[in-house]
Amino acid sequence: MLVVHHLNNSRSQRVLWLLEELGLEYDIKHYQRDPETLLAPASLRQVHPLGKSPVITDGDQTLAESGAIVEYLIDRYGEGRLIPPSNTADRLRYTYWLHYAEGSAMPLLLLKLVFDRIEQQSMPFFIKPVARLITSRVKQAFIQPQLTQHLDYLEAELEKSLWFAGNDFTGADIQMSFPIEAAVARAGLDSRRPKLIEFCDRIHSRPAYQRALKRGGAYEFAS
Repeated sequence: MLVVHHLNNSRSQRVLWLLEELGLEYDIKHYQRDPETLLAPASLRQVHPLGKSPVITDGDQTLAESGAIVEYLIDRYGEGRLIPPSNTADRLRYTYWLHYAEGSAMPLLLLKLVFDRIEQQSMPFFIKPVARLITSRVKQAFIQPQLTQHLDYLEAELEKSLWFAGNDFTGADIQMSFPIEAAVARAGLDSRRPKLIEFCDRIHSRPAYQRALKRGGAYEFAS
């Protein structure tokens, strides 16, 4: 039996959604973030040494990393679903977006989250102005311009086709869902980029997405 080691408000929601799209049976083991640090509990290290989520177990196999999990599940259980045909332009785009989501999009969003939290942290009064000045300059000089560039790029890509890897929904769209949802929540993505907002609306309306929400529990990025 497939088991998803599911951390609340995390990338592992995508794995639940993929499993629902594939119609596979699975169990969930739930984990909760530390409310102060937002980090995963130490108990996840008993499943995988890095203590991160998502992690799945499938028989004697333990697999981490969202992209690797998406590829594994679609290759093993998809029976040709959610993946474009081999040796096509759409297949190349599919592979590209599977890697882009975590390799390019998420590091910027994580930097934004970290620097936002630094600005909000309690600290001695004589340090606070310096810390806020540094974080503000980093955000203005690097993080925000990069986020703008990437969001503009994604908007333009969705003007080419309905979904990221062509006009058919694929695992690449599941993989891309989290950075786009996170950008809505944390990076100011709004109706000024209508194609990305339409993408969010389409994925949120999918029955499999809704089923995954019911099984996974509270997920603030779905709002």
